[in-house]
Amino acid sequence: MIRLDKLLSDMGAGTRNTLKKEIRKGKVMVNGVVEKNPGAIIDETTARILFDSKEVVYQKHWYFMMHKPAGTLCISDCALSVLNLIKEPYKGLFCVGRLDKDTEGLLLITNDGHLSHELLAPKKHVNKVYEVHLDSPITQSAITMLEQGVSEGGDQFEAAKVEVLQEQCVLLTIHEGKYHQVKRMFSAVGNHVRYLKRIQMKNLVLDDSLAPGEYRELTPAELADLQA
Repeated sequence: MIRLDKLLSDMGAGTRNTLKKEIRKGKVMVNGVVEKNPGAIIDETTARILFDSKEVVYQKHWYFMMHKPAGTLCISDCALSVLNLIKEPYKGLFCVGRLDKDTEGLLLITNDGHLSHELLAPKKHVNKVYEVHLDSPITQSAITMLEQGVSEGGDQFEAAKVEVLQEQCVLLTIHEGKYHQVKRMFSAVGNHVRYLKRIQMKNLVLDDSLAPGEYRELTPAELADLQA
């Protein structure tokens, strides 16, 4: 059960103050009856709600795939925040994990704290795949070291999987999420990352049709795969 004005606000219909005025004007119908009380308690699971003659369907959680552009940050309350790219005023959105400012690629944005925990908890060992472009050709000795685990700056990084695409471009699969991890792993084997893009988290693969800065809701199949 939820207040009418909060339900509409949570669904991106406007601010609570604005919606209170609109509700009092008689612009909202609940189950076929005009409802002018912003504080009316609604059963969000069964009520049929029309706002300005348009149906509003309650959804508790939102799930977006974004192609994070370089130069943005995965934090809120910041001018460079990727959340500023979300046009609709959804409530409580946050990034599941972080990508560095100069890193682009797959970013999951949601308001589902439980799913975020399941994907980020170290014991879950959720794989993340990065496309890594390097300053120097990758060597077999470097691949061996990365696949056995390396240390840098006092941190130990667990074994990764390396797939060579070109001599200076690899796919790196890791399941940790330590600070600047991919860059530090390659630094530990004597190389330097000049471009980094995350392309996959668990079973969720970045949609090639999304340009940097674009986003879309997850499909039911994509969400089911993440929740499995």
